[in-house]
Amino acid sequence: MAYMNAQDIRNAYLQFFKDRGHAVIPRALLVPYNDPTTLFTGSGMQPLIPYLLGETHADGVRLTDSQTCLRAQDIEEVGDNRHTTFFEMLGNWSLGDYFKAEQLPWFWEFLTDTVGLDPNKLYVSCFMGDEANGIPRDTEAAAIWKKLYAAKGIDALEADMGSEEDGYVRGMKPGERIFFYDAGKNWWCRAGKIGDMPAGEPGGPDSEMFYEFDFIEHDTSYGEHCHPNCDCGRFMEIGNSVFMEYVKREQGFEKLPKQNVDFGGGLERIAAAALNSPDVFKISLLWPVIAKLESVSGKKYDSHTESMRVIADHLRAATFLAVDGVSPSNKEQGYVMRRLLRRAIRFAFELGIEQNFLEQVVPVIADLYEADYPEVKQNRDKVIEILVKEEKVFRQTLRKGLQVFDRLVLAPDEFQSGQVRATTPIGQREITSRLKELSGSDVFKLYDTYGFPFELTLEEAIKRPDVLLRKNWKQEFEAKMAEQRSRSQTAAKGTFKGGLGGQTLQHKKYHTATHLMYQALRDVLGPHVVQHGSNITEERLRFDFSHPEKVTHEQLMLVEDIVNDQIGRDLKVSWAEYPTDEATGPLGALGQFGDRYGETVKVYKMIADKADKPFSFEICGGPHVDHTLQLFEDGKKFRIIKEESSSAGIRRIKAVLA
Repeated sequence: MAYMNAQDIRNAYLQFFKDRGHAVIPRALLVPYNDPTTLFTGSGMQPLIPYLLGETHADGVRLTDSQTCLRAQDIEEVGDNRHTTFFEMLGNWSLGDYFKAEQLPWFWEFLTDTVGLDPNKLYVSCFMGDEANGIPRDTEAAAIWKKLYAAKGIDALEADMGSEEDGYVRGMKPGERIFFYDAGKNWWCRAGKIGDMPAGEPGGPDSEMFYEFDFIEHDTSYGEHCHPNCDCGRFMEIGNSVFMEYVKREQGFEKLPKQNVDFGGGLERIAAAALNSPDVFKISLLWPVIAKLESVSGKKYDSHTESMRVIADHLRAATFLAVDGVSPSNKEQGYVMRRLLRRAIRFAFELGIEQNFLEQVVPVIADLYEADYPEVKQNRDKVIEILVKEEKVFRQTLRKGLQVFDRLVLAPDEFQSGQVRATTPIGQREITSRLKELSGSDVFKLYDTYGFPFELTLEEAIKRPDVLLRKNWKQEFEAKMAEQRSRSQTAAKGTFKGGLGGQTLQHKKYHTATHLMYQALRDVLGPHVVQHGSNITEERLRFDFSHPEKVTHEQLMLVEDIVNDQIGRDLKVSWAEYPTDEATGPLGALGQFGDRYGETVKVYKMIADKADKPFSFEICGGPHVDHTLQLFEDGKKFRIIKEESSSAGIRRIKAVLA
């Protein structure tokens, strides 16, 4: 069988499930729509959660996609052979349709017959049950796996791996293929742990698949014995089928009347398994970027592995953030994007790349995705412009940071005399004889105030024998960082937690008010107003929209009056499904900039009794109130509390019901 690269695998997967009655749905943006609990789309499941919990999907009960994801918490882990901040999840879902008997054989068939993975290198895990909660062992999944192995001539033995408390200390035995783990490994719920599930929350067992790199020896620093869930690198998880089978009640767990399937498989990891390489950076979606870095730097991947991995991953993530409308900034998604870019540029210094290089590397990334994601091609020039501009800004930041570094470590007369010139390249400066201590507070000041990476501060200090790092500098620096994180988390009010919000009545009120304000802004400012994102919490709504100048106080008051007037008319809120071309064409339904839709869409309308046309007619997945007077409960009114610039040509409004 011919080798399939990552692009081949993605397209074959979507076709495989399309042939089995699944609608191929477009990827969601990396920035979640109206979800205040997370900055990014971090899993393939995340955009589908409302439908897994009971919402009706416009494309039916069988769905498939390849979802781009970003996990900012993995930034520091990038550099090994399998962690990336940006990745794609191949997904297929059954919304109350098929279940284990269909899902597991399909995934097995796709991996072994379509991709061509050796079944002798595949291992699976199942849920061992939870006696305390009355949930049985998943013998059904295990029996299905046993039959699938047998069809390939493999006698698959089962093995209990113990519990999370004892560290899964039991090792593998010859012939074992099906491994039972407890809820710490093979149970899914939004709460994270089975014991933390509130009443009314669904959850269920999952079954994972692992690929074995049998040429890797077990590293005992990860435990005495190896097993599929070991972190030593011998095994790589490549897919997980979640079976949403139960719901938590006050009296315990019971079966859901409609049971769902949620599958997620890492595209990059499956492609690495197809290569029989544990290094995901050697797949077809990353290796061309590495090759370009080798060309630009004159260095080899084998001797500069970590730096090239970090650069390739971070630039890929930043490219897709730019495609999805994010620009570098000091807040939220823009802050993470800026951090990714600046880490990439810092690691480029380690490769000796001290000149602008993004304009050479980013087009390589765009080339890899243009054929399968038309939005990459459509936004190519703009994306390159945004990233190259940030690189230039950061290089100026580095020069400024070096000047401040010199001020910190030199006496005033030395600095003024120009003994050390901040424009001289790193590592090539004159050295003075005066000894200076650098404190943790100094390092933090350079990092926090001037944006100078602390790693570069340390490198500068090491290269200069006239500078000493104070003995407790690290403790000081970490204390300052912890203080900063505490402030950020308090200000964010939960926006970094992850998961899906939006099910409370208060959230539904703000969601409904957002639709009303969108139309009111178009009525007051003009039809050029297009939504560029929103964020809704329990306390307020935030709305970004295109407009070339500051909105005047008089215009804001008029928008406020229109929204309150429409709320007072007690508009009825309802929805219907339409063909996408009809909704966005002759019907004129509003949407969000950058959103991509399937063949049909759900459109909400808000209309007064006996009115000829709705006031608001907008593509949206919900949730909303049933009628607008609910927004006035407890004597509240709609109030705009702030209007400001979000980025070039984009304004931001914050509003409350108070």
